[in-house]
Amino acid sequence: MARQKKEDPPKGSPAWMATFSDLMNLLLCFFVLLFSMSSVDAEKFELVVASLKSSFSVLPAGGTTIGEEGMLISSGISQLEQFDIFFEQAEGEETEDSESETETTEMTEEQAEEMIEQQGLEESEEISEEVEQKLTEYGIQNEVEVSFNAQYVLITLNGALLFDSGQSDVREDAIPILTKVSSILEAYTENIIEVEGHTDNVPISNDKYESNDVLSMYRALTVANFIRANTSLDPAIIKSSGRGEYLPVADNSTAEGRAKNRRVEIKIYNSYNSD
Repeated sequence: MARQKKEDPPKGSPAWMATFSDLMNLLLCFFVLLFSMSSVDAEKFELVVASLKSSFSVLPAGGTTIGEEGMLISSGISQLEQFDIFFEQAEGEETEDSESETETTEMTEEQAEEMIEQQGLEESEEISEEVEQKLTEYGIQNEVEVSFNAQYVLITLNGALLFDSGQSDVREDAIPILTKVSSILEAYTENIIEVEGHTDNVPISNDKYESNDVLSMYRALTVANFIRANTSLDPAIIKSSGRGEYLPVADNSTAEGRAKNRRVEIKIYNSYNSD
């Protein structure tokens, strides 16, 4: 009797593999969806991974298992109970870093202020040297005093040189001096120029000016208007104010001190203080 020929198995994968593949795809999509809905801090995650590798030996292959009561075991030692210590240390380090960054920022701001002040002082010194050179060229260096600080250059004119006692009109013989000073100021078109009038503490006794405050204000205004009229400077950058007897530079109990206190000051502010 002839043997019956066996039928060839159907071509392709078994039917159960198609169902299994569909199930795996569904599971993959499910976990991808869960992952996409979660928010992972990559920096902290890498920090945790690195620490676990170096401190707990949790992640290397074959090095971990789950023991009784859900405890994580690595090399025979439970490490899960130490996780809270690790996170507390990490948070403490972040706090210290933040405080250190704040201190660094504050120091930087202080250094910036010091740098601006130093630059202002250097610019004022440069302007002062220019003014003194011009005064020498004009031959009036003995009639004008020059000083400077980090904010401005100070030009001081003797009040008795500019005005008669108790008056605010510029003396005729003082006009050449004031003209030369105005010519020097004309070079500083971008700088605020402030004119201040000062008096001694002797009460004024005339009907035109009721007090030293008023007299000092009119004297400052007279000089400011003279500068405006004799230069091409923008009138808006020229200010004037009367300070009366309240900012003496010498002792008012002596005639010499009172003479020094009767003065007009012209301040040329440097670019850092001309806003």
